[in-house]
Amino acid sequence: MNPSNQPPSTTIDRRQWIGGVTAAAGALALNQAASAQESVAKNGRIRQSLVQWCYAPYWNLDEMCLVAKKLGCVSIELAPPEDWPTIKKHGLTCAISPSHLFVQGMNNPRYQPGCIDMLRKRIDQAADAGVPTVITFTGYAEESGDWADGNNPDLDQLPPNRRVIDPDEGMKNCVAGFKKIVGYAEQKKINLSIEMLNTRAGDHPMKGHPGYQGDHVDYCMDIIRQVGSPRFGLLFDIYHVQIMDGDIIRRIGQCGEAINHVHVAGNPGRGELDEAQEINYPPCMKALIDIGYKGYVGLEFIPTRDPMAGLTQAVQLCDV
Repeated sequence: MNPSNQPPSTTIDRRQWIGGVTAAAGALALNQAASAQESVAKNGRIRQSLVQWCYAPYWNLDEMCLVAKKLGCVSIELAPPEDWPTIKKHGLTCAISPSHLFVQGMNNPRYQPGCIDMLRKRIDQAADAGVPTVITFTGYAEESGDWADGNNPDLDQLPPNRRVIDPDEGMKNCVAGFKKIVGYAEQKKINLSIEMLNTRAGDHPMKGHPGYQGDHVDYCMDIIRQVGSPRFGLLFDIYHVQIMDGDIIRRIGQCGEAINHVHVAGNPGRGELDEAQEINYPPCMKALIDIGYKGYVGLEFIPTRDPMAGLTQAVQLCDV
């Protein structure tokens, strides 16, 4: 753990990032997808999902659903509840629901009541809609002012030298906080998935999160073991794990059934899963199959070129 990591001066969440991007011309790629005779994914042993915030600048929701189906993906994930009926209309699911964001989380008792209320609401909505999993986060080590109603606060408006929560204290707080809500998740048969995020990449607000407390697999796994519920597991984001810990295939085996959701992107840069990045994805997918993983793999990369071409390549690589 690195408790001295400080949050960046400007924090942007997934929704803010989408709003700041000029929509690209995605019509050509969509037409190419629509003209395909069969889906790109052939094996189907890995259930692949499009992460909505990454591709929202290129396609509206209906278009994105058509793209997903042509690729052989079965989900549009991290979509808000108001989008779930549209996703379902296209015969897809939302693999994982959003909840509170990553700056204010369970590691700080000041934010726990808001996080728990939001998680409870999302659990109810997920149970009603057949969404299997709800995302959650440890939060940043440094305090970030008043509760921001589940959003990321404007850190530029806060004074410097705010209190920093020690990693051991943060873990203890997370365990106590998640134990207050995990029983409700068990009752509703909904999974909670805590995401490990990297704190090294600081060149883009969605490529890394300096200041995030749960920035190592072992730290998040310790929280999961102490909470001790089959409904509380790890969001194993291979991009973030590669940056902070590496040794991906061995770690997949060590985490085993604690992994209840997976994200992928190229490193460095959180771009496409192509030859310009360092992660060899087919063996990683085979490692997931070897541990009996039955969950979803979310394609969460930031396109640097034609998004349909990048997604097609990613789907093919992950379709082992």
